Amino acid sequence: MSETKSPGWLRAAQIGLGIIALILSIYVLVFPGATIVTIVFIIGIILFVVGIERIIVGIFSPGGRSRWGTVGLGILVLIIAGIAMAFPVGTSVFVLFVLSIALLFDGIARLIHGFGDRSVGKGSRIFSIVAGAIEIGVAIMIMVSPFAGAVFLSILLSIALLIVGIQIIVAGVTGTRFSVRREM
Repeated sequence: MSETKSPGWLRAAQIGLGIIALILSIYVLVFPGATIVTIVFIIGIILFVVGIERIIVGIFSPGGRSRWGTVGLGILVLIIAGIAMAFPVGTSVFVLFVLSIALLFDGIARLIHGFGDRSVGKGSRIFSIVAGAIEIGVAIMIMVSPFAGAVFLSILLSIALLIVGIQIIVAGVTGTRFSVRREM
C-alpha cells in the first residue's frame, strides 16, 4: 500500500474548515445556553420554510380532500414554527424537558434490564445498571434545571466539534488522503 497526498487546494480547504470548526466549538463552549436557543431558532426557520412549501403544494395539487389536509397541516407547521422562533428559550426548555423524560424512561428500562436479565453476562448487566443510573441522574438534572441541561449538552457538542476540528486540520496539514493498494 502507498499513500497519496491530497491536492493543495483540498489541504487548504481542510485547514480553513478545521479552523472554523475550532472557532465554533470555542463559541459553543463560551456561550452554551445560546447554542441550544440558536439551534431551536434555526430549526424554527427551517420548519417555517417547510410549512410554506406544504401550503403551496396543497394549494396547487389536484387532489381532493388531501389537498386541504396538506394546506391545514402546513398552516399548523407555520404556527408552531412561528412560536419556536418567537419564543426560542421557552421552546428550548420544552424540548429539553421532553427529551429528559425520554432519557429518564430509557434509564429506568436499563436498570430493570440490568437487574432482571440473568441471561447476559455480569459485566453487561453492571454496564447496563451504571448507564441507566447515569441516564436517570442526567434526566433529573435537566428536569430540575433545563439551563444546566443545555449547558451540559452544549459542552458535549463543543468537545465533539473541537475534536473534529483538530482532526480536519491535522488531515489538511499532513495531506494524508487515503491508502492505495497496488496489486502485483
